[in-house]
Order: sequence, then C-alpha cells, then structure tokens
Amino acid sequence: MDKQQLSKDILKLVGGEENIDQVTHCMTRLRFNLNDNKKADKATLKNTPGVMGVMENGGQFQVIIGNDVPVVYNALVGNMSKSPNGDNASSGASTGEKKKRNPISALFDFISGIFTPILPAITGAGMIKGIVAILVALEWLSDTSSTYIILSAIGDGAFYFLPIILAISAARKLGSNMYIGAALAAGIMHPTITALLAQGDSTFAGIKVIAATYSSTVIPIILAIWIASYVEKAVDRITHASLKLLVVPTVTLLIMVPLTLMTVGPLGTVLGNGLSGGISWLFDNMSIFASILIGGTMSLLIITGMHYALLPIVVGSMTTLGYDFIIPLMFAANLAQGGAAFGVGLRSKNSKTKSLAYSTGLTAVMGITEPAMYGINMKFKKPFIAALTGGAIAGGFMGIFNVKSYVITGLAGLPSVAAFISPAISTLLYALAGGLIAIVAAAVLTYILGFQEENATEPAAPVAEPAKSAATTSVVTEETKAQDEQVFSPITGEVKPLSEVPDPAFSEEIMGKGFAIQPSEGRVVSPINGTVFSLSKSGHAIGLVSDTGAEMLIHIGIDTVKLKGQFFSPKVQAGVKVAVGDVLMEFDREEIEKAGYTTITPVIITNMHQYESIESAGRTTIKEKDLLFTAKA
Repeated sequence: MDKQQLSKDILKLVGGEENIDQVTHCMTRLRFNLNDNKKADKATLKNTPGVMGVMENGGQFQVIIGNDVPVVYNALVGNMSKSPNGDNASSGASTGEKKKRNPISALFDFISGIFTPILPAITGAGMIKGIVAILVALEWLSDTSSTYIILSAIGDGAFYFLPIILAISAARKLGSNMYIGAALAAGIMHPTITALLAQGDSTFAGIKVIAATYSSTVIPIILAIWIASYVEKAVDRITHASLKLLVVPTVTLLIMVPLTLMTVGPLGTVLGNGLSGGISWLFDNMSIFASILIGGTMSLLIITGMHYALLPIVVGSMTTLGYDFIIPLMFAANLAQGGAAFGVGLRSKNSKTKSLAYSTGLTAVMGITEPAMYGINMKFKKPFIAALTGGAIAGGFMGIFNVKSYVITGLAGLPSVAAFISPAISTLLYALAGGLIAIVAAAVLTYILGFQEENATEPAAPVAEPAKSAATTSVVTEETKAQDEQVFSPITGEVKPLSEVPDPAFSEEIMGKGFAIQPSEGRVVSPINGTVFSLSKSGHAIGLVSDTGAEMLIHIGIDTVKLKGQFFSPKVQAGVKVAVGDVLMEFDREEIEKAGYTTITPVIITNMHQYESIESAGRTTIKEKDLLFTAKA
C-alpha cells in the first residue's frame, strides 16, 4: 500500500485540509477534530484500501489504520500546507481560527463531562438502595432495624450530598478549583443554612433570601459552579501571585454563596422542579406515546450522544420524585439490541457471524450494547431497524403498566433489575416482561426481515491470494511461515472477552483477536519473547513483535491517549529486545480511572491473517506471566 497515496485519499475524504481543525494519532488510528463531520465521506473511507474502519466517538472523527498509523500520519501532515494544532504535529502552527463548536454539541459535552465521572458513585449508592428494597420486600430485613437505617444511609448519602459531588465534577470540567466548588456546595447545604431557609423569612445584608432546599438537587449547583468559574478566574487574573491562595478562594466564596442563596439557587430549583414536573406530566398524560417514542429512539440517541441530555432529567426525577421513567425505556432499548443480534445469529449461515452475533447479543442483554449495535445490527442495517422497533414495542408495554425505576443504574441490563424493585413486586415483573418482549420482538423481526450477508457461506479454500492491504501490513513478510504463539499475561487482573471493550475497533475485532484484562495493578510486562517495535508518545499503547513473528498490541485503557502521557511511565523504548516478564510500563490505575477513563486493556494479535484461531487458556483471573491465550498457526 502506498502510504503517500493513502494519506492523500484520507485528506480528501475527510473534507480537505480546510475541514480539519486538529488531527493527532494514537497507536492505531488517526483522530480528527473536524469543523463539520458531515463533509467527511464516511462510506467511501470505510471502503478505502488501507483503512480498517471509521468511527465517531466523543466528538472525534477516527480513521482506524493499524500499525502503520505513524507513517500515514506523517504523510498526511506532509500533504497539508499548515501543520494542525495537535499533540503529534510537527509544529505548533494552527490551521486556522479555533473551531466554533455547535452550542448543542457543547452542551452535551458539558453534561457528559459532568455526569460520566460521578456515575460510579451514584450507581453504587443506587444499587445499595435496590438491594435494601429487595431485602425489605422479601421480609428479610425490617424497615425499623438499625441495619436498615445504616444501609439506607449508605444508599441515600450520595444522593443527599449530590450537589457536593456535582460541584467537584463541574468545577473540574470547567477548569476551576474543584475544592472551592465543593466548599460552595457545602456552604449552601450547611444544616444551619438549611434550617434558616426552612423558616421562610431570611435576609442577607438586607436582601431577601428565597427559601429553597438544595440537598439532592442538580441544576442549582451546576448553574452556581458555572458562574463561579468566571468569578474565580476573574479574581485570579487581578490578584498578585503571592496572594492568590488567600484572596481567590475567599472572594469567590464570599460572592458566590450569598449570590447562590439569593438568585442562582432559587432559579435552578424552579428550573429543576419544572423539568421533573414536566416529565412527570408527560408520562401521566401521554404515557404510552412517550414510552413508545423514547423506547424506539433511545439507541439513536446513544449513537448521536444525545442521551447525555437525559442524565440531568433522570437524576432530577430520582431525587425529587423518588423514581424515573426513562431508565426502564433504556432497559427495553438495550435488550432489543441484544434480541436483534440473536436474530442475526439464528438466521446467519456464516459461523463467524453466528458466533459474534450470539456473544455480542448476550453482552447487550447485560447492558453493554455497543458491540452488538455497531458490530452486528448497524452493519446489516435491517436488524438495527428491528431493534428500534422492538424497543418501541417494549416501551409501549412499559408505558401501559407504568414501569418506573427507583434506582439509578450504570448499565441498563439484566444485572440491574434491582432498579425496578418497589414496595410492590409487580413493577419488577412488568419490567422483566417488557425486557422479554424487547428481545423476542427484535429477534423475530430480524429473522423475518432478513439481511444481506457479504459471505453467506464460507468458502472451503480461497481461489486466489487476496491483495495485501494496510489492514494486514506486518513487520514480518507474508511469506514467513507462522508458528503457534503462546501469549502470557502482561497484567494482573480479570480476563474479559474483547466484546466487553467499549470501543468497536476492539470489540468488533477490527484490529485483531485476543482478550482484554481489567487490571488490578498498574504494571505491564512483556507477554512474549521479542522486540518492542513501537511505543505511543502518550504511553498508553505498546506494539511488540515476537521472535516467531506474532505482532501484538497492548492498549492500556480506552481513549487514554487524551491524557497525553499523564499517569504513564514507560520503562522501555522502541527497538529494545524483551523477554516474557520484562517490565514495559507502569501506570497509575486509580488516577486514570478518577480522570474518567476505563483501564480495561486489550491484548491482541494484529497480524491474525497468519493464524487460524485464538485458543484461550481458560482463566477468568490472571497474574503476570500466566498463559493468557495461544495463537494457533
């Protein structure tokens, strides 16, 4: 493959140089920030020899190249009149003015950036609330016992003090001091302030303070932190460096706490109550229509990223009303994606498609829909339509029986059914029935509608040698006879199938085959005897080639390239010979996860065209240097 020509083709198909705001690269893909994603010819790019795949994620337009991405990137930059303003650019020159972001996209990015990092806290607390509800419903726990009171406090704590958690997350997203934000939230939630506001006749410096309760609220603190970020930065600009530590937090809190109590807080409370009340009214008066509409379009919202706009509504409804209508519809939509994938598995004549459809369908039923949605349903088109229809049918059923969620869950799938436990067990039963309807309806519709497979039957043997592309480019020549390769674990942790990796490039095995590991320690060792042939600038990805010719990629986390090397400490350089167990990398697992990134680590063979299959060692938990899998030649 002519990398120079490939780079020219990519440059043209992404809309030309004038459409590129920034471009960087990680270990396997070019990452574009385009001025207008619609100008990119996605369909033609996908079919361009040398391009393994195209995806949009987090506002980035990503072109998956594989091991040759540095060569293609350098050729791409060389074909541009100005080097883009990216981390891997050869110069810091910008291609033009800073990209003007769509206000709606910016809002979704802001909401996502605030709520995504706090989901573990509210999900964990929510699941505890669900477990307590189950124990009480089964009469295994008395709601007057001290054990119940303690468990309820554990479950309620994150929701009661939600403004403090949100303040930290919002301040971090806005680039202001997280601890000043936490202090602001703590100030308006102080028991003395709460008691004073409850009296309904309070003033501050002669100005009336409007009565409001801020525990468990969402919008008031987000508005307050947004305004506080401007106040803090303004004070910081005019304050001498020697006084910043004393002056900036003092002035910010003195301005923002009273301002929040008098104006911002009450306004946010009105907006929050109005939003929750509006959703409640919609489901009280148009329940079936709303449920069909949301259930049938939820997967589309997820694809576009618009589902993040629902997070404040879900959290607000849960904290003000005690329940939510949207999570059950997300549950229905996710199970419908799984059902459609099962339908593909039932109808397909291709054994590889069957295997992938069943495995990704099961993953979707567990609440992780991306592998099934991108790898199966959208690929064959009609199954995706069947999934949307199944979600709508199941959503209508949920609406008829007024199914509610009483817990915020991280994944809307079978493991989170505790969310539907209420004082009446019927809600859970109706939710499970709705989920079954989603699976069956989507599977049956997929089977009836059918789909076009590129290879309905697998050929016994190829009739001609396929043309070599960048997807199969190797540092070992095609003529080299491959041997069985034992791959040992580079990390201590829990073994996962690639289908659980939240990135289609890995979950769909576009990059290669192997397994993923959820690390329990922050160290990577060599899984083979061989050579380090590449090490990403940001440290998150390592490429190796074994002495017998197996090319490997170890990719620490997903989207961790955005950390720009922070929390990674490489111990080797490209070109170094290594043996099994040699330390390659150390990383701060906890800090990476605190920054909002998953650390699940794919360990894959990238030149799978030289191997017949991957044979697992059968472990679910693994230590460094334990056998992970064998690539069978």
